[in-house]
Amino acid sequence: MAEPFFLQPYFQEKIWGGKKLKTDFGYDIPSDLTGECWAISAHPHGPSTVINGPYAGLTLDQVWAQHRDVFGNAQGAVFPLLTKILDAEADLSVQVHPDDAYAAAHEHELGKTECWYIISAEPGAELVYGHKAQTRAELKQLIEAGDWQDLFEHVPVKAGEFYYVPSGTIHALGKGIMALETQQSSDTTYRLYDYDRVDAKSGQKRELHLQQSIDVTTVPFKMPTLDIQTDAQAGATITTYIKAPYFSVYQWRVTQSLTLNRTTAPYTLVSVLDGNGMITVDGTDYPIQRGQHFFLPFDVKSWTLQGDLQLIASEPGPKA
Repeated sequence: MAEPFFLQPYFQEKIWGGKKLKTDFGYDIPSDLTGECWAISAHPHGPSTVINGPYAGLTLDQVWAQHRDVFGNAQGAVFPLLTKILDAEADLSVQVHPDDAYAAAHEHELGKTECWYIISAEPGAELVYGHKAQTRAELKQLIEAGDWQDLFEHVPVKAGEFYYVPSGTIHALGKGIMALETQQSSDTTYRLYDYDRVDAKSGQKRELHLQQSIDVTTVPFKMPTLDIQTDAQAGATITTYIKAPYFSVYQWRVTQSLTLNRTTAPYTLVSVLDGNGMITVDGTDYPIQRGQHFFLPFDVKSWTLQGDLQLIASEPGPKA
């Protein structure tokens, strides 16, 4: 029987984390410094676990390795995508991620292109998003001098916005932001600046990666152009945020009912950001509510959503 597979997230404590993953989403978090919910993850640093159906108890990476037919026999040594919810109680380090080639050569994993849907943002919250250097020599000079004011671009942010962050983009979520992140399945981060914070466990400042950052940053920075499309239907709205090489990302806003059919993607990842209702697959109803995450495998060809729901969905792109 075709069915959705629901997942138990994996939680990551961070120096900048908080407790909103508990207060806003009801998760059982490990501490009041919980920064990341790895909601749909097959990464070895935090795999999520299937909680229903024939694969209950297996981690997502195990399903990928042992039952590739679930994903339409998609190619690739590793499951290519990772969905997170991030709670920035404090500013994240300013960082940049490598592309596939650099990551394969130096880190032995995928590169990291990502995107953010802003769930909530406190008044005055902002991102670091891009930089002002026009040449790599200027980038190197500003980094080595620690001239962050003349290097970083700051962008005010509010709930409901969407940002695309290709590899090579200097970036950081600022204090007071919660975001759903869709990314390549990589945990490689090169830190440029970390506010001279000291890690409570080690008593040391966190490691910086200045040379790697100089190597991988795209110069000059060019703001990505998004072509966001919204399709309003009776009882639902579909917003297409991006169709990029590694992933496509959508919002499904359901007020009554929405039926969708599988097109070319071999599987679909879904996070319920708000509301409650049900998803019907192959004649069976599954209750869904805020904070749940699931994937629709290859053999789910059609599904119907009912209720009052806000969901973010993603599918692998041609390079995933």
